[in-house]
Amino acid sequence: MYFTRPYTDTLSRASFATAYPALILLAATLTVGPWKVLRSQANPVSNDLRRDLGIWTGILGIVHTAVGQCVHLRARPWLYYVYGPTEHHHPIPVRHDLFGFANYTGALGVLILAGLFAMSNDASLRRLGAPGWKLLQRWNYGVAVLVAMHAGGYLIIEKQQFRFVTAVMACIVAEAGFQLAGLMKRRSQAGATRRCQPASDAE
Repeated sequence: MYFTRPYTDTLSRASFATAYPALILLAATLTVGPWKVLRSQANPVSNDLRRDLGIWTGILGIVHTAVGQCVHLRARPWLYYVYGPTEHHHPIPVRHDLFGFANYTGALGVLILAGLFAMSNDASLRRLGAPGWKLLQRWNYGVAVLVAMHAGGYLIIEKQQFRFVTAVMACIVAEAGFQLAGLMKRRSQAGATRRCQPASDAE
């Protein structure tokens, strides 16, 4: 992706070449669990494949954020989040336009992603215990929502080509579809289990 982009500078190429792989890996991370549920396979709290996909998602997401801060406003990354002195005057200078929305959702998403990345190891799992570790790892869903909003904002800002809009939408639909299908399968299994249990004797 880096070498196929028509951009003339390295930063724009690197930003693009890390954004879409990170999005695809995030979608893959969130489909591993539901896929196992749908196939009636064991779905442990920590799965090596899911963890490895998450680690690479974290690496690419952090790199994308670091590079992306230098693409649109060279050497002035703070203007991604606040209005500059030459822009329209606002009582509160915090950006509340589409550009600001895309940047704030992306920044919040990568902060959560960095925390999850730091926890993706056996030491954190032992320290927190399976229930606590899994509870924090569920913030992956929050990351997915924030990344979807961030990506949608930039698709509009950059007037991106249809194929890349399709790629983003495919990732979002795949994530949501697998999660919904997995949830329905778990509820169906739970209902079947309850029906098979003998009723308690009335007193």
